[in-house]
Amino acid sequence: MELKVYKIDGSESTKTVTLNDNIFNIEPNDHAIWLDVKHILANKRQGTHDTLEKSTISGSTRKLKRQKGTGGARAGSIKSPLLRGGATIFGPHPRDYSFKLNKKIKRLARFSALTYKAKDNHILVIEDLSLETPKTKTVLEMLKKFNLENTKTLMLANDKNINVYLSARNLPRNQVIRACDLNTYDVLHAKQLIIFENSIAEINKMIE
Repeated sequence: MELKVYKIDGSESTKTVTLNDNIFNIEPNDHAIWLDVKHILANKRQGTHDTLEKSTISGSTRKLKRQKGTGGARAGSIKSPLLRGGATIFGPHPRDYSFKLNKKIKRLARFSALTYKAKDNHILVIEDLSLETPKTKTVLEMLKKFNLENTKTLMLANDKNINVYLSARNLPRNQVIRACDLNTYDVLHAKQLIIFENSIAEINKMIE
């Protein structure tokens, strides 16, 4: 698959890049995508939720009233789950939500997500953006040239573009990640995928 390379000012350059068909033009597997997204979101969960049960809640264990003869239901201590401020029944406790997923499935999911972006023409290849110092205004002006300032975008850069990352991290609808950290969730979460020319080689290594 060949794509045109655009300049920072929004105009077309004379260059083209070739995207590996084994990455950007496969038969998408929706189930693999679902599994990988579930895996990524599960790994992000902190799992620190906790509730107080009868053994952990603070309160007296004195019986509130006698067992029989009151005409009402039996009542235990003030820590009873039936009373206001009482314990919680079967509440959540800290746990680990992460689970293992086969590497081949994760790779298939990434390639499927990239294929969908390619089929929808939501991939834009731009010349390398080199910044001596972080400057958000430069990245914002570049996005405006492509009418993407109000669009959820994902930029793929290489390790050397640290200033590009620092410049774009304040933009609410934009995310910059290293090409080697590409994942299914980030690709699908963004509407437009922006690939800097110097990161194409890193993406093509994913098939190795």
